[in-house]
Amino acid sequence: MACQNPGCIKQIDYQRVAHYARKRYVDGIATIVLLCAARAEDEKKLIVLASLLDIDDDKFRELMPSCNHKCQRRMFGLRDRLRTMVEAERCRCRAA
Repeated sequence: MACQNPGCIKQIDYQRVAHYARKRYVDGIATIVLLCAARAEDEKKLIVLASLLDIDDDKFRELMPSCNHKCQRRMFGLRDRLRTMVEAERCRCRAA
């Protein structure tokens, strides 16, 4: 069964989400500040995605009821990749 979510994760650019994840989790800019500064709806979606790194798997599934299992796995993969990137960047900042 194909994913019924029109904003499916397969259409999300990792680098664009990573940009906002860095701002949120490395630079420490609050999600609401990032959202207020956003100029477009797609930018807001990327910010929201980047801010979901702390959400566990069950909550993710609740937030994505129209996504199939394959889509959810992609989202978990994106989240894990972003978490790894954020942790590496934090380590670099502490070492500097």
